[in-house]
Amino acid sequence: MSSIGYRRDIDGLRALAVLPVVFAHAGLEGFSGGFVGVDVFFVISGYLITSILVREVEAGSFSLANFYERRARRILPALFAVLITTIAVGWFVLPPEPLKELAQSVLATVLFVSNIWFWQSTEDYFGAGADWQPLLHTWSLSVEEQFYLGFPLLICLLAARGRGPMWLVVAGISLLSLGLSIWATSAQPFANYFLTPTRIWELGIGALVALGAFPNVKRAWLLELAGALGTLMILTSVFLFDTSTPFPGVAALLPCVGTATLIWAGSQRLTVAGFLLSSRLLVSVGLISYSLYLWHWPVLVLFRFLNGSAELPFEIAIKAILVSGGLPG
Repeated sequence: MSSIGYRRDIDGLRALAVLPVVFAHAGLEGFSGGFVGVDVFFVISGYLITSILVREVEAGSFSLANFYERRARRILPALFAVLITTIAVGWFVLPPEPLKELAQSVLATVLFVSNIWFWQSTEDYFGAGADWQPLLHTWSLSVEEQFYLGFPLLICLLAARGRGPMWLVVAGISLLSLGLSIWATSAQPFANYFLTPTRIWELGIGALVALGAFPNVKRAWLLELAGALGTLMILTSVFLFDTSTPFPGVAALLPCVGTATLIWAGSQRLTVAGFLLSSRLLVSVGLISYSLYLWHWPVLVLFRFLNGSAELPFEIAIKAILVSGGLPG
């Protein structure tokens, strides 16, 4: 299994995930596929959480209560700050009907079912109506928390059989999820985007890296190639995908496999890609990536209301990004 010590390159990878999302949502040119940053986050999360789970389960120190307590301390303070601020500002800014919808979405977010709520109420993540939903982005938090309701129990049940059977089961579940996502790309595109069953495989890829499903290699050139290709796969998705790309499905393999490849290579050697990701600037952004992600969308929606248009002028978009980055996390 890969090392679980602190890795600066993963914080840098978080920056590579969050910045395209923020830039795309702000309407900046050139980041049409920035939404894939969420998929990068899913893979990172699957890797890190599985690494911690397996370490504690194998050491006999795992506690489900402690696991959820840590998740709550990590997620809830910043999330509640955003929710309280959003509903308070919405009280003064929003008309009655949008304010009612905001209150309903706050409840859905607190219960970690906002992905289901927005699937039913908004349907299309890229639709015009979605631009005015202050908590739309919380769908991804709900996907993660729904995944982690059952995943720790699965790891505990499989731990006694060793890592081999563990990763085989995770791989099987991930393949089923991927197959479902590929089918739903055309059959149920809105459900495909928002719901957990078609996203499990993205977290599963990260989990497989943590479980040692991919063997270590000693050839430095191969690891360097893997790091470069992984970076290229993510950037290609960011710059070439757009809202017309059927997603997730097959298209999501590009950023997800790219992310897993970067993590896998970086667990064995500090590659050039890992060195670049470990830069002070990217690591600094990565360290605030969660709070930046939480704040950026409601701030952008507020600026849209104040501007009277879903499309923000460049100067206002930059101002909204800077405000989001300066808010506490």
